[in-house]
Amino acid sequence: MATAHVGIVMGSKTDLPVMEKASDQLRDLGIAHTLDVMSAHRNPAAVSDWASGAREAGYRVLIAGAGRAAHLPGVVAAHTTLPVIGVPCLSDHLGGADALYSIVQMPPGVPVATVGLDNGRNAAILAAQILALSDDELAARLAARKQEQAAEGMEHREITAVDQPAPGFGFSG
Repeated sequence: MATAHVGIVMGSKTDLPVMEKASDQLRDLGIAHTLDVMSAHRNPAAVSDWASGAREAGYRVLIAGAGRAAHLPGVVAAHTTLPVIGVPCLSDHLGGADALYSIVQMPPGVPVATVGLDNGRNAAILAAQILALSDDELAARLAARKQEQAAEGMEHREITAVDQPAPGFGFSG
């Protein structure tokens, strides 16, 4: 197997459905990756070891997903110089706002790029875009994927004929 360039970690198995979307997207793009579960609260030493050794292990981007207190992405970022993408996961508690705020409000010097709630797929695409900066083949696959998405979007587009412009968009004469 090729060197895993993206490491995906989640704080709990309950985050797996969201983080599998990241894994599926990376697989579709042909990007080697790993998927693991470790909690910033229950396994802090393991998280520290994993994150601090990530570059030497061959990773180039890390994705960390967590719900509730959601400290995992920040803890990972504190132990590496690699880009970290945080995925806040929804939970029954506070509608996911706690996870979102925990990830997006990092202190200066410890950045975590943050995608939307439960959006593992966007985390994978962002990771792929970072990797594509030094991989022309991947950049071409991403460009093709964007063209496919644009074509799909046109299939869903509805055009409505109107006899006059909507208020505020016409010319007065």
